[in-house]
Amino acid sequence: MTTTTNTLVRNLIALIAAVLLPIAGSAQFQMPVAQPVQTQLAQRPVAGHDDLVDIVLIMDIAAGWHVYGPDNTGGPIPLTFKAEQISGATLQGGVQLSPSPKRVQDAIFDCEVTYVEVQATATQRLKLTGGDWHVQGFFQYAACNDQTCTAPTPVEVDFSGTLTAPAPAAATASQPATAEPAPAPAEAESRDNDDTEAAAAPDSTATTVADTAQQPAEMTAIDWSQVAGGVELDEASGSSRSLAGIFLLGLLGGLLALLTPCVWPIIPMTVSFFLKRAKDNRKKGIRDAVLYGASIITIYVGLGLLVTLIWGPSSLNALSTNAVFNIFLFLLLVVFAASFLGGFELALPSSWSTRLDSKATSATGLASIFLMALTLVLVSFSCTGPIIGFLLVDMITSGSVVAPTVGMLGFAIALAAPFTLFALFPSWLQSMPRSGGWMNVVKVVLGLVELAFALKFLSVADLAYGWRLLDRETFLCLWIAIFALMGCYLLGWIRLPHDEDEYDEMGNIVVRPRIGVTRFLLALCAFAFTIYMIPGLWGAPCKAVSAFAPPMWTQDFRLGDQSVEATYTDYEEGMEAARRAGKPVMLDFTGYGCVNCRKMEAAVWTDQRVRGIMTNDYVLISLYVDDKTPLPETLTVTEADDSERRLRTVGDRWSYLQRTRFGAQTQPFYVLLDNDGEPLAQPYSYNEDVDMYIRWLRGGLDNYK
Repeated sequence: MTTTTNTLVRNLIALIAAVLLPIAGSAQFQMPVAQPVQTQLAQRPVAGHDDLVDIVLIMDIAAGWHVYGPDNTGGPIPLTFKAEQISGATLQGGVQLSPSPKRVQDAIFDCEVTYVEVQATATQRLKLTGGDWHVQGFFQYAACNDQTCTAPTPVEVDFSGTLTAPAPAAATASQPATAEPAPAPAEAESRDNDDTEAAAAPDSTATTVADTAQQPAEMTAIDWSQVAGGVELDEASGSSRSLAGIFLLGLLGGLLALLTPCVWPIIPMTVSFFLKRAKDNRKKGIRDAVLYGASIITIYVGLGLLVTLIWGPSSLNALSTNAVFNIFLFLLLVVFAASFLGGFELALPSSWSTRLDSKATSATGLASIFLMALTLVLVSFSCTGPIIGFLLVDMITSGSVVAPTVGMLGFAIALAAPFTLFALFPSWLQSMPRSGGWMNVVKVVLGLVELAFALKFLSVADLAYGWRLLDRETFLCLWIAIFALMGCYLLGWIRLPHDEDEYDEMGNIVVRPRIGVTRFLLALCAFAFTIYMIPGLWGAPCKAVSAFAPPMWTQDFRLGDQSVEATYTDYEEGMEAARRAGKPVMLDFTGYGCVNCRKMEAAVWTDQRVRGIMTNDYVLISLYVDDKTPLPETLTVTEADDSERRLRTVGDRWSYLQRTRFGAQTQPFYVLLDNDGEPLAQPYSYNEDVDMYIRWLRGGLDNYK
């Protein structure tokens, strides 16, 4: 093996290690993070000011971790205080940190940030206005180390007192996530000492689980190892697509990016540059092209890792059902679609690419090649940005922590491969299709696809908040219009601003130019898909779009409906109905934004045998874990670590029930219960095997009988 080849192998191994080692290390993200911040709450009077009281959050921060300050904007999550109920007092200023936080320039967030470490105190001052006062709300912070961040963590606050006698009250050290209110003197005198622990705080809207007989979250956790029958519990299958599927999606995105006007014309120029750069040493030219492709892979995989580090593992899973975040994703994809349709062009500042290009020219060796690859990434952003954004949006909401990294690996390999292959086989350059108007067609088709998928994210928010703006028939009408317009564009019936005029042999503009066979077949597919969706307006399942469209129950008009819908969406109400009917219960933990839930409902529940068993033999209770409907009263529950948490929405309640009683957090998640709430079989997650589902349902019936 020659010295040049040895050097090439060593460089490739180094680059591959730089790419794969962070991916392997990212497995630690899946491990639960021990509480990095222990908290206490205290209520303290301000010396010399009877009308001022400080609400104090004392934080003990684990080594290597830090908590961001309240003045961070545009970067990490700041420490904040929110008063949900306040009477007899007003907030005076914002949250103050002691000691003074460190101020540094953060490379990841590209902005100046402040944070505290080891021990710190956050103070929110209250201005008392007279008489009895009461404040209920929460501090919220995010803790980070060099690898990951926790999700935004609330610390519940509930304090009260009087202006004439403000007495300090320290929180119990063993309750890091909440604090008991300090009772007013009049209230303390009226309490019976034996009933002190059961008494509720005055003016509080929170109700503890002990006082709420109907709250199911206090049930004993089920030991699934003692439950026979059914399908083995598979926590991962409920929420995460396979990493192989995510990799292939990234690969497809990279191939599509190759066909855009920002990338395709660059391939021959770049390869020719490397070959001419080392015309006397072809092996060196090939080596440089290979390292160029490997640098592209490193850059995009680094982007995937960065996304995971910014949001953290717990946040990535929660984002899939967060309504506000889904609205943001909808608007983001609409912007990307408008760019591809010719409305405007997304572009990074030209000074960035100019500066990088000059550095690449002056640098030598591997550094110059890496800088050239980074220049390509910046220059091609106007075309690759919307594709990368679309892929990352889908991967963030997939439920897998390593999905952004794996997806970007697939994207980068597809994008980098031509630069290496054409350098190895230069004669192939002669057979490359010439740049032309066909690349605009690729952009428009991608823009229409992004516009269609943007509606899916708007649908999640619409369902979570109950707006009913985007019911199933409305969603299908929009998709029918989008794909019909795609077919019309592919046939040349519609032209957009960035489409170039075409001329015949006499120099006259061709109004309807001839189209190729490939374009004709794509138009045929678009029209066929459009026709396929039309029966859905009258209730047809349309299984191919069921994962994206709103559920069937949102549609007002249906002919010959074959769907299965839950009569009950409340646990206690459904259990009581099952007891009266003498039937077992099927719990369906689902979500408005759960793609796999819609797939199961369309592919499995519509089967005649499954529908018959579920309708005739079970009482179906669907519990939506992302339902944003506020509870009549806030429920206070105790977590496994003895900390307290407040459940403010219906979705919070069912999510807590699923986690504490059934030991799972993914959707869909199906449980068969008898009338006493005891399991009849192992739970069932996402699996579209109809026969297996039927065996599972019948096994539960056999155990019930």
